Amino acid sequence: MSHGRLASLGLLSALLVLAADQASKYWVLDILRLPDLGQVVVLPVLNLTMVWNRGVTFGLLNDLAAPWGGLLLAAVALCVVAALSAWLWRAERKLVAVALGAIAGGAIGNVIDRLRFGAVVDFLHAHAFGYSWYVFNVADAAIVCGVAALVLDGLRPDRRGDRLAGA
Repeated sequence: MSHGRLASLGLLSALLVLAADQASKYWVLDILRLPDLGQVVVLPVLNLTMVWNRGVTFGLLNDLAAPWGGLLLAAVALCVVAALSAWLWRAERKLVAVALGAIAGGAIGNVIDRLRFGAVVDFLHAHAFGYSWYVFNVADAAIVCGVAALVLDGLRPDRRGDRLAGA
């Protein structure tokens, strides 16, 4: 597959993630009105729990109190998206293109939240057997899955051989 087609596949992946992320946040905020409810039990292992994340992934740097903190995080995210876009244009495999698109689409979805609300809308809360995961959203899930796909792609035996041969 040509670089142009792979880039188009990555762009489609980014657009699908972005659309799913923003649609889910619209539903949670404007239809379900989760901020008023606080929490809705969906399954014994899954709740919808309203959290406004002013930090980065998993609430890190959540105490960024400066009024420009959210804008700084949004700017950093957009720089990452620019770097991912450059990588996407050089992608040689479908998995890499889709993963890069998923990461970029998720990052853009969270940037939109920061610009609109000053915080990221998180609402998915998985828990089981006394363990609880951080509250996250569709964009976060796409970012984590995209990164995992890139790591797995990099660990493929044929990819490791390429690196060793070039060393």
